[in-house]
Amino acid sequence: MILSFDELPEKVIPRFHGGEKEARARAFADSRNRIMLGTLVPGASIGPHRHETGSEIVYIISGTGTAWMDGGTEPLRPGVCHYCPMGHEHGMVNDGDEDLVIFTVVPEHVSQ
Repeated sequence: MILSFDELPEKVIPRFHGGEKEARARAFADSRNRIMLGTLVPGASIGPHRHETGSEIVYIISGTGTAWMDGGTEPLRPGVCHYCPMGHEHGMVNDGDEDLVIFTVVPEHVSQ
């Protein structure tokens, strides 16, 4: 299956998880995964939130920022992959001068 993000509608999410400004995302979802290409403009953030039923993998395509996870911080830059395991809390901010573009996969974990 091919996903063409250029062909998916862009959603604007104001104050995503209580963050600042807005996030923009083009996303695909089924019963097991959410796959997104997202953008945070300078100063925008995704507020802290906990992943109770799945993990989240965030690959940084361009821009810079900071991720918060379980009370600590991690620098974000192109080529870095931020991982938030199930049961943990995280968020992020674009504290750079250009758009922070991220590729995100949120798999839903199911009981065996």
